[in-house]
Amino acid sequence: MAGPYQIGVDGGGTKTELVLLDARGEVVTQHLAPGCNPNVVGQEQARAVLLEALGQIHRPPVSRTHLYMAGAPEFWRDFAAQLDDFGEVAAFKDSLPVLELATEGRPGLVLHGGTGSFVAVRDAHDATHYAGGLGWRFGDPGSGYDLGRRAIAQGLLELQGWAKPTRIGQLIKDHGESIGLFDTAALPRYFYQNPAPNKIVASLAPGVLHLATEGDETAMNMVTASALPLLELATAVATRLFPSTPLDELAAGLTGPIMTHATVIEILLPRTPLPLRPLPQPPIEGVRKLMLRR
Repeated sequence: MAGPYQIGVDGGGTKTELVLLDARGEVVTQHLAPGCNPNVVGQEQARAVLLEALGQIHRPPVSRTHLYMAGAPEFWRDFAAQLDDFGEVAAFKDSLPVLELATEGRPGLVLHGGTGSFVAVRDAHDATHYAGGLGWRFGDPGSGYDLGRRAIAQGLLELQGWAKPTRIGQLIKDHGESIGLFDTAALPRYFYQNPAPNKIVASLAPGVLHLATEGDETAMNMVTASALPLLELATAVATRLFPSTPLDELAAGLTGPIMTHATVIEILLPRTPLPLRPLPQPPIEGVRKLMLRR
């Protein structure tokens, strides 16, 4: 019988990825499930999603299972403590896999921008720190949600006739029509009453980025206004944690579909000494690397 196996999980609000590793740390199989952030889907749904996903990938004997999870750390620690037949189970923050991809265990930091955003740092003493990531209700600069929120606010004013028409307004109008809403007054209700507002608002971000790439001034200003505060946060955190190290000597990575977009990178690079490097690997590869290093 092959084994013992190891299971790694990257659980976010949009999706949950799992990997089954053999005794050498090689990937045996992977599994993709819906998001399981309890702050988004609720604790009951989060538990159900992860239990179903773990059942799909489980192959005994399992020596250990590591959970790298978004939202409610205490909830996930309790979940880990109650999980049987999965070896040694431990729960960690979901920021650690992308931090591992960016720094490979060295001092440094990562700026992540997906549906949400955060900055994660490993200091010179191997301690990890987390900044931002306050969630979609409070902005998350440099995130898909923040970009979508800005586009909706601008677009609705344009559709009401109180702001100069731009392609952002047309983007919001087209989105409404694609879901059968031809009445401008119905759009705010749709966004407010949607059961998954963070996802639906963030789904507009690719359209904004596309317009910015085509040189649309309104979209470019919007992307700049969203991305720069995350860079400023990262710079402030790095300056405080590495007071004696020049910022250009730190490992610094960019992850997530917003932060690794070519237009966002073009905006950030001239504005910072941090040697920002887009990371193409998915977070689940960071989970695998962490499990091998630990």
